Amino acid sequence: MTDTFLQGQRICLRPLQYTDADALVHAAADGELWNLKVTVVPSATTVDAYLKKALDGREAGTVQPFVIVLKDSGEVIGSTRLWKIDPLNRKLEIGSSWISARWQKTFVNTEAKYLLLRYAFQELNCVRVQFTTDETNQASRNAILRLGAQQEGIVRNERIMPDGRKRNSVRFSIIDEEWPQVRKRLEEKLAGYGLR
Repeated sequence: MTDTFLQGQRICLRPLQYTDADALVHAAADGELWNLKVTVVPSATTVDAYLKKALDGREAGTVQPFVIVLKDSGEVIGSTRLWKIDPLNRKLEIGSSWISARWQKTFVNTEAKYLLLRYAFQELNCVRVQFTTDETNQASRNAILRLGAQQEGIVRNERIMPDGRKRNSVRFSIIDEEWPQVRKRLEEKLAGYGLR
């Protein structure tokens, strides 16, 4: 699981490594994303703990963290992961996703989610993939809905954010019966970007 590379047309998702620290901080500096209150993005002072948590999860088999890399330049422009991996019940969550400011609202998020969903449903044989986002993060909520996920509800006080705020989270999912239609829509969207 640690050597899974997901190749797209313009991006690749490659396994996160400790040596990615500087590249992650550089990517997050585009927009100073570590100041976001709705998610956790590494800064120069938090990147070591960020990496340790992700890579400890990978060692435990519950997390598969990736960096998002532009194929033409090799530049790291963000990170994403599969986590809450539950092989027995064939389910997982896609989350902890962030992208450098200049690459937001481009093909990058669509292609990254397509690669993760395709891997989850077609390689890992998942029956459920879920997404969770901050109740206050309307942009993320809209993006998840655009993927074709269904909103299931709001989980109150689901986590405590680094600033101490008790976060309500919105839960979404895509199930295996829905994947063919979701895949078709995402492939059409990628074709609109000149991909696929």
